[in-house]
Amino acid sequence: MALTAVAVFAAAVVLVIGVRVLVVDRIWPETRVQALLDEAAVASAAGRLSASDGSGARQLYEAALALDPDDKRAHEGLAEVARRALAQAAAAVEAGRLEEARTELALARELSAPREHVDAVEAALRRREAVGPGVDHLVSAAQAALAAGDLDGSESSALPLYARALALQPDNADALRGREDALALLLEEARAQLRSGDLREAAELIVRVRSYDAGHVDLPDTEARLTEELDALRRRAERDLAAGYIERAVAEWRMLQAFDPDDPGAARGLADAGVAYARRAERFARDFNFADADAQLREARLLAPDNEAVRLAGEHVQRSRARHAQLGPQLPPEQRRQRVAALLQQAAAAEARGDLLEPPGDSAYDKLRAARRIAPDDPAVARASARLLPSARACFDAGLRANSLARARSCLDARELLGDDTAALADARRRLAQRWLAIGDERLGAGNVAGAEAALGFARDIDPRVPGLAEFGRRLRAASPGN
Repeated sequence: MALTAVAVFAAAVVLVIGVRVLVVDRIWPETRVQALLDEAAVASAAGRLSASDGSGARQLYEAALALDPDDKRAHEGLAEVARRALAQAAAAVEAGRLEEARTELALARELSAPREHVDAVEAALRRREAVGPGVDHLVSAAQAALAAGDLDGSESSALPLYARALALQPDNADALRGREDALALLLEEARAQLRSGDLREAAELIVRVRSYDAGHVDLPDTEARLTEELDALRRRAERDLAAGYIERAVAEWRMLQAFDPDDPGAARGLADAGVAYARRAERFARDFNFADADAQLREARLLAPDNEAVRLAGEHVQRSRARHAQLGPQLPPEQRRQRVAALLQQAAAAEARGDLLEPPGDSAYDKLRAARRIAPDDPAVARASARLLPSARACFDAGLRANSLARARSCLDARELLGDDTAALADARRRLAQRWLAIGDERLGAGNVAGAEAALGFARDIDPRVPGLAEFGRRLRAASPGN
């Protein structure tokens, strides 16, 4: 009896699987394909050949092909869409609807309509453009767009208009001069993007210029600058990583990767940065600074998740944490003295190298902070703090002079850790906050509301009582787009 039940159950399972294969894997896709083909045929007959919402005949036939790439009906349907697009383009030319004609002609070309038919309709379109508004009208419209700063991006922009004029009259002097001026402005913008470090935007601008005139006089120089910037960025990333400035190196490798996602050098550089983060995590763990060790380890795993050095660093941090737990909150006196002496010696060496705040984990600031955490009342720690304090003050002043406000903020934090005078710290906070307000005022004057808001936030965080904070906040609110 039991065997019979098992056999019945097995037969039921086979039946369910068979039904699934037949209905879901075969019948349902065929039904869906047929529905898409029917919808596409209706859209094609109605002249709705392409639509951004997916309801056009082209999109529906392509969806059917995605389900069944071998379905001849979908291929034939797309060929029919190409023929209809060509017919609609010819009709639009005849009726003088030139924008519509260009759109339909582009669709026919994308769907591989016969080349000779496309060329014939395109020639008719050019003739109609010459007879219609004429070259002079196109050049005038292009010059107006150029004067308004509308260089590219739509059919009514300067460069597409100049291109249409030159297609009708290749030697038109006004169109050639105007195109050269417009392209020079695009290349000027590309060079500005290079200076600001936006390599991807600069490259895109260069490609757009090349598409209009590959022989533009300023193009080779701008392309050479792009190559130089990429090479310089690679060298800078390698130097920063070698010097222990991992964050800078990662930012630079990321820029290279944003420009070219397949850049093998950038991928290697980021993996090397992951290993550097792992080594830094080990150093923090040796000082029992587990918050920073864990943070560095997270960065390492993001950049090099499968790297053996990163895995071993994780084990090292765990061993240090276990050792710290066994020792308790306080090290034995002799071991504490030895550890503090070693950290103070390392802090002095870092100070001699000029590494007051960087690189993280090996700076004089970090070594002294670790020593303070182990022995906050140790006279030797206090003496080392007093010795480093003038350097921290000089670092803050240098940051302000160079307008390097992020560095000035780090130096201010170091001054606080080193026990600077309360009044001196308050004065430094006010000066730094005022500098951020001045930067915010410049950004607001340039129309950069988001940048001004960020500057206001920095100023408020540093010194919420800095004079002028409330007034600048009111100005910023009044200039915000919502008001």
